[in-house]
Amino acid sequence: MTVVVQQLAALLKGGRTAARLWDELWLVYAAEDCHGAEDRPALTPASLSLLSVARAAAMRGSPVADAIRAASAAAFSGGQNRERRIWGELAACFDIAAASGCPLADVLTRLAAQLEVEDDAEAARQTALAGPKATVTLLTWLPLLGLGLGVALGVDPLSILLGTPFGVAALAAGVALTAAGRIWSARLVRSAIGTP
Repeated sequence: MTVVVQQLAALLKGGRTAARLWDELWLVYAAEDCHGAEDRPALTPASLSLLSVARAAAMRGSPVADAIRAASAAAFSGGQNRERRIWGELAACFDIAAASGCPLADVLTRLAAQLEVEDDAEAARQTALAGPKATVTLLTWLPLLGLGLGVALGVDPLSILLGTPFGVAALAAGVALTAAGRIWSARLVRSAIGTP
């Protein structure tokens, strides 16, 4: 969606009219959807349908912002959707430009800059979380690798774990602690991401 907002701002700066603006954007993304271009970012089906709605409204001469808002509820299910929020902000940009007389290209450029900052922050967050996620995976599989190493060295760890009361207690404690650690680590990662 950041690229879409950047493209809208660039087309407006290039002198496109509102009707032509949405038509050109539609031609780009509809052609990508048909031909399956993998090297460029593609729109989701919901965004593609909203782009179609905006194009139709612009060609009729209707307010694009109203058409986007009306179609947004049907296109996106669920309340917290970043894509839906961006379409709402895009509609607000059109309203602000119409009400204030501010050049729409400037408003869209600022929105695109804000979206780029959000994208960069998300990329940094994912990079920071890559280490903890890999550690959780490693620590989950480490006990099984230890059992395999014991078998490879000629020790029979399964007979000790399953054949003695202390072994069964150690196995139960190990499974419980591994499960608790996995749950706890997943909660820490979810809280770092910001999801409940």
